[in-house]
Order: sequence, then C-alpha cells, then structure tokens
Amino acid sequence: MQVHTKKHPTETAELRFIGPIVNIARAIESLKPLGFVDTSDSFPWRDAYPECSEEQLIGKALAGARYREGLTQIKLAELTGIPQRHISEMENGKRPIGKEMAKRFGKVLNISYKVFL
Repeated sequence: MQVHTKKHPTETAELRFIGPIVNIARAIESLKPLGFVDTSDSFPWRDAYPECSEEQLIGKALAGARYREGLTQIKLAELTGIPQRHISEMENGKRPIGKEMAKRFGKVLNISYKVFL
C-alpha cells in the first residue's frame, strides 16, 4: 500500500564532502561554474529560531528529517515502533525524545541521533 505524502519539487541540492583541507578552495572553485554556491559562512540552524524553546527546535528537526525522507507520521510510526500520537507530540515539543527514541529515529531517517537530543 502506498502512503500519500505531500512532496514539493526540489530545485536545489546540498552537497557535502569529506577530504583534505588543503583542497577546499580548489573544490569550491571547480563547483561554482556548475551553479553551486559556497555556504560555509552559514550559521547553525538553531540560531535561525531564537523564539523557539529547545523542545520546539528538536520537534522541528524531527519533522524536517521526516519530511526530507518523504514519510508521514504514520509510516514513521510503523518503521520505528513508536506510536503516531507520540511522534506528533514530539514534533510539537510536548513530549521529550529520549536517547533510545532518538536512535530509532536516526536509523530510519538517515541522520545522526544526536540531532534529537
């Protein structure tokens, strides 16, 4: 059974690489002609929401990671074994995400579990 999810078209992509620090400038310059922009001067995402509490920020991170993977709360609940209502409460900052839950989310959402702690 297919799960209905809202999916917006993506026009851009973010690339991340690991390599020798001495080659950073060359790598950046070689990607610019292809339309890529250096965002190394960006700031932490948490700083973008100064009005939000820590619980709300973690909930936004969970909702964003779920959205990025194209999953509904129901599908995420099936994949993690966490009730959908608990996921909703976590996304809305009304329920904390413990280490065990964070590890389940991290595995399913292909992200470090530490984002949720």
